[in-house]
Amino acid sequence: MGKFIIKKTNTGFTFKLNSGNGETVCTGGEVYASLASCKNGVESVAKNAPVAAVEDQTVEGFATEKNPKFEIYNDKAGEFRFRLKAKNGQTICTSEGYKTKPSCKNGVESVKKNAVDADVVLPEE
Repeated sequence: MGKFIIKKTNTGFTFKLNSGNGETVCTGGEVYASLASCKNGVESVAKNAPVAAVEDQTVEGFATEKNPKFEIYNDKAGEFRFRLKAKNGQTICTSEGYKTKPSCKNGVESVKKNAVDADVVLPEE
C-alpha cells in the first residue's frame, strides 16, 4: 500500500507519494501555504489518479484527453516524465525522469494503484 508523506518546508508544505516498496512515484505540483491546503492536494491526487486518462504527448498527432489526465512528455534532458492534471487543469503531481517510456507508464500505473487508499503521514510538529 502506498503512502502520502507530507513534509514541512521553510515556505510551507509539500507531499510525495511512495509506493508500497518505498519508492517515490510522484511529488506534489507546488508548495502549499498551509497544511490544510496540502492535505487538499493529497486528496485531489487520490480522487483524480484512478479515473485519469493517459495522454501520450511523445507521439506525433496524439489525441487530446479531457482532464483529469496524466500527460506523458519528454523533458529537456530527453527523459520521459508524467504530470497529473486535475479536472480544472491544474498540475497536482509530477514524476521523476525515466529513461524509457514503459518505465514512465509503469509510474503512471503505480500512482493510479497506490494513491487510492494510501495512508497520509503528517509532519512531526
